[in-house]
Amino acid sequence: MSNVNTSDQWYASWFDTPYYHILYRDRDYAEAGAFMKRLTQRLKLDKNAQIMDLACGRGRHSMYLNQLGYRVTGVDLSDSSIAFAKAELRKNISGVSDKKAHNSLNPIDASSIEFHVHNMTVAYDQSFDAVFNLFTSFGYFDDAADNLKTITAIKENLKPGGYGVIDFMNVGHVIKNLVGQNSKTEEGITFNNSRRFENGFIYKDIRFRDNDHDYHFTERVSALTLEDFQGYFSAAGVDLIEVYGNYHLEDYDKEISDRLIMIFRK
Repeated sequence: MSNVNTSDQWYASWFDTPYYHILYRDRDYAEAGAFMKRLTQRLKLDKNAQIMDLACGRGRHSMYLNQLGYRVTGVDLSDSSIAFAKAELRKNISGVSDKKAHNSLNPIDASSIEFHVHNMTVAYDQSFDAVFNLFTSFGYFDDAADNLKTITAIKENLKPGGYGVIDFMNVGHVIKNLVGQNSKTEEGITFNNSRRFENGFIYKDIRFRDNDHDYHFTERVSALTLEDFQGYFSAAGVDLIEVYGNYHLEDYDKEISDRLIMIFRK
């Protein structure tokens, strides 16, 4: 089985595999939760605010936002991720989830959270107080025009005065500190990863063997800078109001910041 970056919407098929979730199973969800709490407080969102979690993956962050008290709609292109999110939601509601609970948070309110399959390049049929696109869930498109389409779609999904948030990597820092090769073993599978910067993209080749089959997937992300995003925001007619450089919402520094977190407003 092979799935390389020349295929149509390579990200849809890679993100749909169980291997994607195995490889990234150790992501720091505690840090992510603290970030979302800081972010919602900084935006001064009302407790009944409606938030879209755009490219929500398996929905853990959507559920966290719901536990903070917000009405949440999580959408993602991946059918399997949305199916998993719905199943996990049912487990959480029934109290049988094996995921680590956020004991300090409210229980999940099933009446104010939902998950749907949706293409982020087109507007959703609902309006929101905020649209969050978190943890570098942007820039995977084969057609660069889809970057502007996505930001335009976010604008269309915002209520007047609503906030859009794009949390992207700080590409200059990433390229400067790119780890060429490494290996990681999860659930008995050794993932051999190699990375490169080429023609305006950051590539990650992932090779592994499982059940006597060799697999090769390639992730590709556009190396978009703050200046690139500023051009998209201008073209879409939204106002960039804040830029942060990490999940503690400290000032952005082009050279040393880990993240590029942009808040814009309709």
